[in-house]
Amino acid sequence: MDRLKQLETFAAVVSRGSLSAAAQAEGVAPAVIGRRLDALEERLGVKLMVRTTRRLSLTHEGSAFLEDCTRILADIASAEASVSAGGVKASGHVRITAPGGFGRRHVAPLVPGFLAQHPEVSISLNLSDRVIDLVNEGYDCAVRVGDLPDSSLISVRLADNRRLCVAAPAYLARAGVPQHPLELMRGGHECLTLSSEASQSRGWAFTIDGEVQHLRPPGRLDCTDGQVLHAWCLAGLGLAWRSTWEVEADLAAGRLISVLDAHAAPPNGIYAVLPHVRHLPLRVRLWIDFLKHSYATPGYWTAG
Repeated sequence: MDRLKQLETFAAVVSRGSLSAAAQAEGVAPAVIGRRLDALEERLGVKLMVRTTRRLSLTHEGSAFLEDCTRILADIASAEASVSAGGVKASGHVRITAPGGFGRRHVAPLVPGFLAQHPEVSISLNLSDRVIDLVNEGYDCAVRVGDLPDSSLISVRLADNRRLCVAAPAYLARAGVPQHPLELMRGGHECLTLSSEASQSRGWAFTIDGEVQHLRPPGRLDCTDGQVLHAWCLAGLGLAWRSTWEVEADLAAGRLISVLDAHAAPPNGIYAVLPHVRHLPLRVRLWIDFLKHSYATPGYWTAG
């Protein structure tokens, strides 16, 4: 059985949510889809998904394999597109969504450069912290930061993202440098936190005794807007837990200093999320490649 067809089938089942939906889209019987998945799992020697009559869920191995599978299929499609039809130009419209803060700083500024390279492409960019349903709302691509809670999403990792505890030099000179995350829970420091109305519900993540733990430090100031917390932190009002995409330039310039680095949690990711990977338009593939190349450019994150 064709290995590429197995990978395409696996990705299609995950993106569409069921064997029957993937079979209907391809015009084959669900049993055909099932046999391909069985053959793939047998060849790999691992269980990729748990299938019941009501739902489908990925195993840990399946989630990891999906990311590699998506990347491989996208690379193949891009390679084919680059040589087919004499190197056909990308054209058409791309609808993109991204979180407000990240999108303003690291998506919107890249759009003009992409359009300059591809003059026959147009873009609509939606900046919203609401998690948009790509399929039902008609979006081609979403840029999302952090852990992806829905394992059925087709995603391409664009870059790593770390969260750091940071403060202005003036604050640290006044309040001292914390040596352990639990100090923050004892009220000895001013902590600038997202309010309970914001989407960050689990708190600040630190590695303590070899395990990632989430803390909710107390503080006199909280806000629903991350940019306000960033500004307060720069003004020396307290410690903040921010993403490297937001504070890397401040760290490089000395406007902020990271603390508790020995207890930093492992990085999560910045992803391009797609409604499906099969027959992905060239304009969308090129947009994803453009983002990956931009984020990988040396000095990109510190140039702000």
